[in-house]
Amino acid sequence: MRKAIVLSAAALFVTLSSAFPGGGKTGINDEGFITTWLLLAPIPMAENETGADALAKEQIKGEAKLQPKEGDKIKAGDKELVWKAYRAKEHYFDFNDYLGAQTEDCVGYAVCYIVADADHKNVKLKTGSDDQAKVYLNGKMVLNQDTARALDKDQDTTDVSLVKGVNVLVFKVINEKIDWSGCARFTDNDGNVVKGLSIKLSK
Repeated sequence: MRKAIVLSAAALFVTLSSAFPGGGKTGINDEGFITTWLLLAPIPMAENETGADALAKEQIKGEAKLQPKEGDKIKAGDKELVWKAYRAKEHYFDFNDYLGAQTEDCVGYAVCYIVADADHKNVKLKTGSDDQAKVYLNGKMVLNQDTARALDKDQDTTDVSLVKGVNVLVFKVINEKIDWSGCARFTDNDGNVVKGLSIKLSK
């Protein structure tokens, strides 16, 4: 009986690890990076449109207040897309990996729901992107990064607050050429990972 219980526990651990690679059952890895997202892509940029131009307009009306769940369909441009769950293989979400092909001159959205065990005031949202990015937290724009660049950890630092309960993070990323990705985590003023957070994919 004891052996069977041990084997069952091991099987459960493997299942959870597979469902949330690098992030355990919280959807956040040891460095605090969010590894569990809902992604929507690709939305082609207009002809001769720059990445900064695409960032400045809404490909989806009311993008700041997006609250999708897995399987939701939405019209973007002349095509219908579906929100799908994505488990990051590294500390960042990768639209090219998600789509299974390198995709250029496009816009993508990443959304997650951050569950906080308490109010966390004056914390740091640290993000990175390839290329341009716009980030909204609880319906408010907290980052507008309009420069083409390669991804790195903690490229941008924004002062934010999280409320106890569910917080909605919307991450819009433009891809001009080649790589297409983004990353996000929350730290305190000393750079320590904010504890008591977990990720879910519906509100």
